[in-house]
Amino acid sequence: MFKDKIKRLKQLLNDVLEKPVLTSLIVLGLLSVVVLSLSLRYYLEDFDAYWGQILVEAHGMLFDIAVIGILIFWLNKSGEERQRIRTYKDEIDDFRLWESEEAAFRTVGNIKRLNRHGIYEMNLVNSYLAKTNLNYANLAGSNMNSANISNAFLIESNLVNARLNQTNLENSNLNQANMENSYASGANFKDAYLIKASLENAFLIKTNFKNAFLMEANLKNAYVTGADFENASLYKADLRGVKGLTLDQLAKAKTLYLAKFDDDLLDQIKTNIPELVGK
Repeated sequence: MFKDKIKRLKQLLNDVLEKPVLTSLIVLGLLSVVVLSLSLRYYLEDFDAYWGQILVEAHGMLFDIAVIGILIFWLNKSGEERQRIRTYKDEIDDFRLWESEEAAFRTVGNIKRLNRHGIYEMNLVNSYLAKTNLNYANLAGSNMNSANISNAFLIESNLVNARLNQTNLENSNLNQANMENSYASGANFKDAYLIKASLENAFLIKTNFKNAFLMEANLKNAYVTGADFENASLYKADLRGVKGLTLDQLAKAKTLYLAKFDDDLLDQIKTNIPELVGK
């Protein structure tokens, strides 16, 4: 019998603890009884003086709420935001190497959420992002080495200082994307659209631009040693100051019409492959 009573008491206690509002009201009631009981003599003997002290404490309470309460609220909100950011990054890690449409779209969703929180530098190594929409995404400084971003849309995306080494961007649309100072050595831009994209100062060593559309693209001062421009359209592209660019590479291009080159290289082009700079 005694054990049953103890068991019921424990069950009742657990029920109360599972209801925070009820628990708070019970604690408030108990503390009120204790405080009011101890203060009853002061209420009866010198109420006016005691009431003044209560008002002083009330002002202190208001100050605590105004300063400490707001600080705690800010800290809680900041903590919640950091936790959400950590969750988004963990989900990106969870979907890494999983080659499926669900993984790709879930990862993109997390990228956009991180962007809304002001996070742009992400670890997307080996991520599967094929056939996704990353238009206007900010991935400046992100590590996207060996990621699969083929057949994707990255129009006007920010890829400044991004690492794209060995990244597959085949048949993707990167029109007006900003890839200045990026590292894309060995990347695959085959059949990609890079119209008006900026690749200034980028490292494009052994990068594949086969059949790529580089019209009006900015490749000033880029490093293109061993890059493949076979059948690439370089109409109005800016290739001034490019390092490692050879006549053999340019001879494979589809067109160099109105493209900009350093004077010495332009003279070689006009002498050896004039058909590519003509209309």
